[in-house]
Amino acid sequence: MNNKMLRCPWNYHDEEIYIKYHDEEWGRPTYDDRSLFEILILEGAQAGLSWITILKRREAYRRAFDNFDVEKVAAYTEEDKKRLLADSGIIRNRLKINSAIRNAKIFINIQKEFGSFSQYIWAFVDGKPIVSHLTDITKMPAKTELAEKISKDLKKRGMNFVGPVVIYSYMQSVGIVNDHLETCPFNGRTQI
Repeated sequence: MNNKMLRCPWNYHDEEIYIKYHDEEWGRPTYDDRSLFEILILEGAQAGLSWITILKRREAYRRAFDNFDVEKVAAYTEEDKKRLLADSGIIRNRLKINSAIRNAKIFINIQKEFGSFSQYIWAFVDGKPIVSHLTDITKMPAKTELAEKISKDLKKRGMNFVGPVVIYSYMQSVGIVNDHLETCPFNGRTQI
């Protein structure tokens, strides 16, 4: 079956990596702290860019950021920052690189306070994904009150590159929100 026409009508750029991300990751609940950290950093790196730009660099990000081992990233030194700024495989933006390291330290603090980052982030929805039941992609919001609440809390804790639009995208990526259209065969509610 050719599901290209049935998928959520994003602009896939005919890129297999984007289609695979939509079909296998986007909107699927993620509870693993390493994965939650990876997506948080990638969403921050994406700010002002297209998601396909980041997806194409994802493997380079994994190599550059020690497979998103939060303890290692939190311990990065000035030498690590120089290494990252010289890495053409990632977005070489000093503010975003500094943010990734800063956010890693705060991520660890949240883990210590809540037992895991997963427990912290999923508590905002009582552990249950929000299913939007969208029928029209144009009705998908760029941010919500909940995204603003999470953004405000993360900023209060010291994180940056976590504005409400970035956080809403994060919520979609890690399945806190399932914004797949009702008609999409990858929405987790219908059978392919």
